[in-house]
Amino acid sequence: MVIKLLKLSTVRKFIPSRKSNSRKGDNGIVLVVGGSYIYHGAPILSSIAALRCGTDLVYTAIPKINVVPTRAISPNLIVIPLVDQKLTRGAVSKLLGALPRNLDSATIGMGLAIQEKNALINLIKSLLDRDVRLSLDASALIPEVLPCLCDKNVVVTPHAGEFKRLFGILPLNSKKERISLVEKHAKENGITVLLKGSTDVISDGTTTFLNEKKTPAMTVGGTGDVLSGLVAGMLSKNRNPLESSAAATYINGLAGKAVQKKFGLHMTSMDLLEELPAVMKPFDRIV
Repeated sequence: MVIKLLKLSTVRKFIPSRKSNSRKGDNGIVLVVGGSYIYHGAPILSSIAALRCGTDLVYTAIPKINVVPTRAISPNLIVIPLVDQKLTRGAVSKLLGALPRNLDSATIGMGLAIQEKNALINLIKSLLDRDVRLSLDASALIPEVLPCLCDKNVVVTPHAGEFKRLFGILPLNSKKERISLVEKHAKENGITVLLKGSTDVISDGTTTFLNEKKTPAMTVGGTGDVLSGLVAGMLSKNRNPLESSAAATYINGLAGKAVQKKFGLHMTSMDLLEELPAVMKPFDRIV
């Protein structure tokens, strides 16, 4: 196994340059599926994060009960109402019919209430059949989805508890053990695993990147939702899931460090969104 510490020069190679004559849609089209009666903010954070990392278009699919407040948050969001309050087969069927055919990537699960596991599996399979690259988080991280993901362009982004639910084992605080477990399950399942923590561990089972953040302020709710949006945004421009997830976690960490420097231990995830353009500017290239 190859283990590397993420640094700016490495991440710069993972973020494609933008053509000076590019048009709307050339720089990524992303779908975000999430939200519930309680967790209305999660897909908003993900969607704005995807836009902030340079994606051209973001479609935000949320329960219809959340549509009005979500649209009120930002005119930048293209909101698609789900017909049910939870993810059902009917809601998935309607959603698939409403989506544009040229989606590049999607992130699923942030705050999402799932009524039927088969609905989630159907959504994942249908998007993969359309060659959409996927990032799965939160409630989408259940073991039943793993057979659908092998050798596809898929990233899973669990914290320790979600890792246990997905793979059946809890990663402890030992960095060596966390690396070993991430590598093992990434290789066995043919996916890229991004295990979140004070040091993020990202691996496709062959190459492993470490992102040492040292930002305890980022324990605030929503930072993982921002990361999910960044992963999907990066995947919309770079088909390589390992490179995209490594770039996303590095950018998320840089934003966290900058915000912690400003506000100490009193940051919110909205603060991260505001910081993203500044930390991403050094990666901007136009050809």
